[in-house]
Amino acid sequence: MIRVLVSGAAGKMGREVIQAVNQQSDMQIVAGVDPAADTDIQGVELFVNLDAAIDATKPDVVVDFTHPNAVIENIKTCLAKEISIVVGTTGLNEAELKLLEVEAKNKDWAAIIVPNFAIGAVLMMRFAKEAAQYFSDVEIIEYHHNEKKDAPSGTAMKTAEIINQHLTAREPVVDDSFEIIKGAAGAVSGKVRIHSVRLPGYVAHQEVIFSSLGQNLIIRHDSTHRKSFMPGVLLAIRKLPALKGFVYGLEQIL
Repeated sequence: MIRVLVSGAAGKMGREVIQAVNQQSDMQIVAGVDPAADTDIQGVELFVNLDAAIDATKPDVVVDFTHPNAVIENIKTCLAKEISIVVGTTGLNEAELKLLEVEAKNKDWAAIIVPNFAIGAVLMMRFAKEAAQYFSDVEIIEYHHNEKKDAPSGTAMKTAEIINQHLTAREPVVDDSFEIIKGAAGAVSGKVRIHSVRLPGYVAHQEVIFSSLGQNLIIRHDSTHRKSFMPGVLLAIRKLPALKGFVYGLEQIL
């Protein structure tokens, strides 16, 4: 039985994780951690502090869906206690990941950091990788709910990273546009422009738009419910015992 602790338990994703884990025969929720520890989540003991929750409940795995400002400290706590962690919180930067990777080098510990747990999103990135070999012009538009704190999304950043590695010969984007309002032309990641939309009613959506003379190729993925992420979360929990160190992206364990 895999003992799972959910960090960010009172949030929308945290509640979905609790419900999904509770439906599995090989897993159980041992606790939740959330600043709103007075929130009622039926059958789940809530803690305010992750460190105390780990000491009290001895989980095998922590699943983190918290906040970009909190996730680094949560990972460090799990690393110090050698408790494996599944991270769905986005907003981590490359420097932070490299520093943690060094700290984790000699530990018997694993973390899997996933920008998007939806299988369709992984396929979208795979198809974008293929298309990037035949097109030289591409932009990304990502749409999320208005409560998402970071922009661009982790999915958009991961997609841009993949595209930049495979895009047909082209110089990096030179931002010489005349923007009446700064940022109107989007952010630039290497050779890819990214546009972030934050509005009520969205969950998680992304378009990758490739273009060449006389044609466009649009690859789009839509998550219309947070349940779309749960198969990926459960897969990551089950795969963690066979992993070591940092693993980035769900495609690494599919």
